[in-house]
Parts: sequence; structure tokens; C-alpha cells
Amino acid sequence: MKKKLFWKLCATIAVGTVALIWVVDWLTTQTETTMSHLSIEHQQQLNNYGKEAERVYLEEGEAALATWLSTFQKREKTWAAIVNSNIEPLAESKIPQIYIDEFRIGRSVEWKIHLYFDYNPIMEVPFLDSKSHFLIQLPQRMRPGTYLTYIDILLQIALPFVILCAVSFVLYRHVMTPLKKLETATTAFSKGKFDVRVSDSLSNRNDELYTLAVHFDGMAERIGKLIYNQRELLSDLSHELRTPLTRVDMAIDMLENDIDNKNTLSRLRYESHNMRALVEDALTLAWLNNESPALNNESFDLSELIQVICDDAAFEYPDRTINLTLPECAPIEQSSQQALGQAIENIIRNALKYTPEHSRIEVKLVCNATHYALSVLDFGHGVPENMLGDIFKPFFRVDKSHGTHVIGQQRGGFGLGLALAQRQVTAVGGKISARNHAQGKLTGLEIGIVLPR
Repeated sequence: MKKKLFWKLCATIAVGTVALIWVVDWLTTQTETTMSHLSIEHQQQLNNYGKEAERVYLEEGEAALATWLSTFQKREKTWAAIVNSNIEPLAESKIPQIYIDEFRIGRSVEWKIHLYFDYNPIMEVPFLDSKSHFLIQLPQRMRPGTYLTYIDILLQIALPFVILCAVSFVLYRHVMTPLKKLETATTAFSKGKFDVRVSDSLSNRNDELYTLAVHFDGMAERIGKLIYNQRELLSDLSHELRTPLTRVDMAIDMLENDIDNKNTLSRLRYESHNMRALVEDALTLAWLNNESPALNNESFDLSELIQVICDDAAFEYPDRTINLTLPECAPIEQSSQQALGQAIENIIRNALKYTPEHSRIEVKLVCNATHYALSVLDFGHGVPENMLGDIFKPFFRVDKSHGTHVIGQQRGGFGLGLALAQRQVTAVGGKISARNHAQGKLTGLEIGIVLPR
């Protein structure tokens, strides 16, 4: 599902809103229902008023009841009356016309009272004979729902506000927790900690923020690798340039002192050529590392390209033999003739250079349904097994690490040939590998290249 974070947030907000409305409505209904009843104390008090009126009427007479009613109404600041079932007033009771027009059975003190009426209802307490009734307009002090306004504010404003703040905080934490981790990682990365990663700590979630973390890790890995490669390349390049520059300084001193000018000029020309080649190869290598270009805009015949390279190499190394096995035609599309040609040339020249004189190398191209497989075998001393993975590193030379066979030397032996070959083969979508081989008593190094057709 796309936009998982969006749907997750939508579901949370929608469900939370519906639940909030339902809870507020239920609480409001329950609260109003509870508050609509008179308190037990007030119910008992109204019943006691009725009993007192009945006692006065039965024991002291109607005149005494009239006096009691007058005093009672002034004390409670409300209307009260005694009526029979036919609504005939007793004890000089005065019945309002609205009561006569609307009278039904009186409202019991146990009934609910509408909280939104503008006037207080008239309550009824029947006498024991069930023929007379004590009527009283509910005193204001007894009216329920005194705090209804505050309860409504609490339930309809304060409660939703608090709940929505809590939901917002949860959503904020859900979104900001990975963003905070990304911020921390970005800060650490900007301070030079290039191995920082985020996606592992967010593996429990599968949404857009996890995808962002994965992309960040990919970016951090690539940038960290580029920075590391550039630092290493710069360090190695500066180291490699020291020796030829020293020799150039010595040659200049010899020229200034007019010592062996002819050989000194040759030495200067040789060192200048080597340094130029070193800088050009280093710049090409840096470009391939930094840009990771996809060189796939040419179509050509791979057999023809390898044949031309081998012919040129055989001319430079007449004391070595190239056993070449090629198909008649090997068309390849979406590749780069220049990049692939330089890579294959470096590998073949490297094989010829470290194969003994009057020996041979073997170059074989095999055509499969989906790819070409090129192998170049030399019959030198091979490479120590623990160094096979290092020979494609820039400026790596086995002679420095092992003291024997030098791998990757080209144009003066700076160790960039195989490093460039690997980057160029990768740029055209291929793969390169190295292994030692043995044919009887002969051993050597085999470089294999696999190229998509």
C-alpha cells in the first residue's frame, strides 16, 4: 500500500474524532440524565412539606392551613397551593389560569426535570386520602442542574481539547521520533561520522519515514564512500608524486650544473610522461568513483575491439604469444567502446607484462544467451590468495605488500590499471573478478569479465 503514513494518520484522526464525538455525546446524555433528578434531600424535603400541610389541614382546619400556606410561600419565595382532584382550591388557595389550562396529573418529586425549561416546574405531593394534593412550584434553590453550564463547558470544550491535544501529541511523537533520529544522524554525519545509519532503528515501521531513512542510509553510504575514496586517492596520489618529483628536482639540478644533459633530458621527459599519466588516470578514477556514470550509449562488435587491442599489444610484446579465442561476431549494445576498450587493454597489457618472456597469455571470449564472458590468463606467479580482493584498489601493488609479483602496474607502475578497469567495467554494467589458476606446473592470474549483451 502506498502512502502508508498518510492512511495511518487518516485512520487515527478519523477513528479518534468519531470516538471523541460518541464519548462526549454519551457523557453529556448521562450527565444530564443524572442531573435531571432532584437530590434525595430535596425530594424528602418536598414530601415533608406535603405531610406538614396535610397535618395542619386535618388537625387545625382550613383557616390554619391558609395561614401556613401564606407563611410558607413567603419563606420559600415560591408559589404553593392545596387542591382537590377537581382542581378546587382549598384554604384560600389561588390557582393560576395556566395551571388550570394545562393541569394533568401532578409531577412527582421522583420524576426527571427538564434542565432547559425557562421556568421551574410545579411539583405535587398527594395527601393520604389521594383526593387532595399539595402543589408547589419548585423553589429555585432546589432546581437541579445548577452547574450544567460548567459541565457543558467541561464536556464539550475542555474534554475534547484535552483529548485532541493527547491525540496530537501521539501523532507528533509517531512522526517526529524518526525525524529526530534522522536529525541526529544528519548532525553526526555533518561532523564527519560517515558510518552513521538510521534504517535499522526504524525497521519496526514500514511507511514513508522508513523509506526516507533507507534513502538517507543509501545517501550516507555513498557520500561516505566517496569522501573516503577521495581522501585515500589524494593521500595515495600525493605519496606517488613525491618520488618522481624528487627525481625531477635532481634532474633539474643536473641540468643547472651541465651534467649529462642528454640523459637528464630523457629522464625529465620520462618522469613528466609518468606524472601526466598518473594525474590523468587519477582524475579518471575520481570521476568514475564520484559520478558512477552509466556508459551505455554505443553499440559495437566486441570481437573486433578485442582483436584490435590484442594486435597492438602483440606488437609491443613480440617475445610473448597471445592465444586468442573469439567468436566470429560478438555484437554488444548499450555499452561504451572507449571505456571497455581501456579496461580490456589494461588487463591484457598487465598480463603480458608479468608473463615470462617466450611464454603466452590466453584471451578467450565466450558468447552466452544473455552475456559475454571474457577471460584473460597469464602465466606469472599469481597473487597471494588473501590479496585477490585488494588488487582492484587504487595504488595497490603486491610488491609493496608481499615483495613479489606486481599487479596493476600501468605506465610506470602506479597501481591504477586494474582499479580503472574495474570502474570502467562496472560503468558499462559488467562485473570483473580475479582468481589464481594452475595448468600443470604453470600458474598465474586469471581476470574474468562478464558483460551483458
